Amino acid sequence: MLDLLKKPFIWIGAILGYIQNHFKAMLFILLLVLIFGSQEELNNPNLAIIKIEGEILNVEEILENIDKADKDEHIKGVLLHVDSPGGALAPSIELSMAVKRLSEHKPVVAYAAGSMTSGSYYASIWANHIIANPGAFVGSIGVLFQAPNVAELAKKLGISEQIITAGEYKQMGTFTREWTPKERGALKELIDDAYTLFITDVATARGLNLAKPNEFANAQVFIAKKALGLHLIDEVGSIQDAKNKVEELAQVKSAVWEKPDAMDKWMKKLESSSKLPIFNLMGYLK
Repeated sequence: MLDLLKKPFIWIGAILGYIQNHFKAMLFILLLVLIFGSQEELNNPNLAIIKIEGEILNVEEILENIDKADKDEHIKGVLLHVDSPGGALAPSIELSMAVKRLSEHKPVVAYAAGSMTSGSYYASIWANHIIANPGAFVGSIGVLFQAPNVAELAKKLGISEQIITAGEYKQMGTFTREWTPKERGALKELIDDAYTLFITDVATARGLNLAKPNEFANAQVFIAKKALGLHLIDEVGSIQDAKNKVEELAQVKSAVWEKPDAMDKWMKKLESSSKLPIFNLMGYLK
């Protein structure tokens, strides 16, 4: 009988001994559970922030973030945080179409934090509401194609080229010689088609008069207040105003904003600190 009474105490002692010997490891595991488990379950984010920053070239990660927000049933509204001078035509259109799909399912507010010009404005036009920082640059609705002509430099260096082509326009846009009138005409037609696509989408999304494109689409950049007068944006305000608008449109009882992953945030900060600052005012579609 005495042995039977001792057994529970033996087990308790063993458990306490195990806890004492492995206290640090258990504490570490407990912290991980608290940080990545219980906290997320108790505070599921219902609002997300998606950033469009820098030159628009490779947009795979942004598209993934948009798709993730679209499919996440917990996310009720999205803030599109934009600070980009623009970039290539196709990726800008890809973003624009993704934002349009998202805005059909959940409210999207685009915020011009610094530059919302050219391709980044194209990406933002289908947002349900556009707000710009008072000092933000908006617009630059136009298309640009450019290439250097290094013929004179090559001549001075004694460099000549040997080319075999099939197709009349295969060398169109080359930088080793002056373009022919026919090539210039073909390039102009290409740029005009891209421009028509751009302004048609802007006019449709923003309810602007396509018959008067020079009023809003002559590639001019506008300060936020003037952009508001041209109906390129809906409001001039702060990032907090943009967040409040998302919360209002999403109709959430208690707003819980999605926070960036701590490690990802640190890596991006490290990456940005290693780059020299570059000031790009105009922005362009290539």
